[in-house]
Amino acid sequence: MDIHSDVLRKLKNRREGHSLEQAFYIDPDYYKLDLETIWYRDWLFIGHDCEIPKSGNYFTVQVGDYPVVVTRDRTGTVRALHNSCRHRGSRVCTQHKGSSAKLVCPYHQWTYELDGSLLFARHMAEDFDKTQHGLKQIHCQTVGGYIFICLADEAPDFAPFRNLVDPYLARHRLGETKVAFESTIIEKGNWKLVWENNRECYHCAANHPELCRTYPEAPSATGVQGAKDDPVIAEHWAKCEAAGLPSEFKISPSGQFRAARMPLIQDAESYTMSGARAVQRPLSSDVLESHIGTLLLFHYPTTWNHVLADHAITFRVLPLGPELTQVTTKWLVNKDAVEGVDYRLDELTHVWTETNDQDRRIVEENAFGIRSPAYQPGPYSPEDEGGVMQFVEWYTNFMVERLDGAKKPLSRVA
Repeated sequence: MDIHSDVLRKLKNRREGHSLEQAFYIDPDYYKLDLETIWYRDWLFIGHDCEIPKSGNYFTVQVGDYPVVVTRDRTGTVRALHNSCRHRGSRVCTQHKGSSAKLVCPYHQWTYELDGSLLFARHMAEDFDKTQHGLKQIHCQTVGGYIFICLADEAPDFAPFRNLVDPYLARHRLGETKVAFESTIIEKGNWKLVWENNRECYHCAANHPELCRTYPEAPSATGVQGAKDDPVIAEHWAKCEAAGLPSEFKISPSGQFRAARMPLIQDAESYTMSGARAVQRPLSSDVLESHIGTLLLFHYPTTWNHVLADHAITFRVLPLGPELTQVTTKWLVNKDAVEGVDYRLDELTHVWTETNDQDRRIVEENAFGIRSPAYQPGPYSPEDEGGVMQFVEWYTNFMVERLDGAKKPLSRVA
């Protein structure tokens, strides 16, 4: 049986409410199919437009086998390009980020405009056509300060995601912020394990003492299923909506992306050890209300986010191998906030730096145990792991739909 048919059979016969079979977390062929079916065909969060505020600014990223460079061209347009020279394939931009008037391949100095068009290639034949050898374009969209790319020849419609999240993000004006700090960690586990761990707080009390000072462990806060029945959450939504801040839970029909504004514990306003704001200058001059909690934004397979009144924390997930995942966290603050005056970096980053490292260890222990020949899929807690069940259901439905075209309605919205 070929790998395509094997994966499809196992997904169609998966026992609902249970974790996936071992191969989905460790097998190289299953991982390759994940890349080809999801990562190379769908919209991926890749960075923020505030990271490239001026023409000539760029940053690079690797998605599976694809090196990518994201630039802001001379017209101010954000573009994504395949970071592979059209001469002999060398990477053109080799630094993580930088600024340049032109994109020059270091190998033979082929020179490209910021929009990818080829400007100069020395000693080529007389019939050489520069217009046919520009850097290949990648689908690129921006919304609310976020940059998404799609590596497929034909990209899925981005409008449903834009329409859902733009009202939530608009007043936070993340496009006018700056990255105060960036952290990248490597977790020795499959990307799905990283997501499963993120989608529940069943583990939080025993593993995240810093986070639990401000973030509620209640399943309704983590998974959102049944959140409107929680009087604290319902009151919070009503208060924020009255202030013109969209807050109520919304999810796409497929379950791939969702948004909701959730309250923090008691009087907490931010993810700090005291619960006080980490940044004295508001993230946006359009959001001056206090105690607005955290805007939770998810988009499988690449990002989860927390947007607060004083700062935002964004997370990007990228697979590096069957049992290796890169998680990049960025702390965004008002572009005019001054370190040492408006915020202290250690206070701003402490809670999530600790939480990320704790989650890394959790994922790695989880992955270690799954490698055992004795492993078999175990049951999720319907009360506490609804979010995990929803993620696995999304993954299953998404893969099955793309592998054989069968569509299945979403049953869980956590």
